[in-house]
Amino acid sequence: MSEEKKAVEKAEKADKKTGTSRMAKIVNWFKTLPQRISKPFKNMYYELKKVTWPSKQKLIAYSIIVLVFMLFMGIVIGLLDMGASALVKLLIA
Repeated sequence: MSEEKKAVEKAEKADKKTGTSRMAKIVNWFKTLPQRISKPFKNMYYELKKVTWPSKQKLIAYSIIVLVFMLFMGIVIGLLDMGASALVKLLIA
């Protein structure tokens, strides 16, 4: 308990030194809340304006490349799984 009281007293002394009360800090926190919430969204908007978006043809080509790669990796992983299963069956039997 005494540690909590000491912490509260230190905070009160710091408030007296700076000349701001706890109530003023709370009010200021609520005043700046909308600005602090909107700032990341504004930054995101400005960053997205800088993005160079691909054309429709490039987007389709990139999508096809990704789908073909996923199909290829699915086959490779499937073959590895079947091989590992066969190896386990040989070791158990």
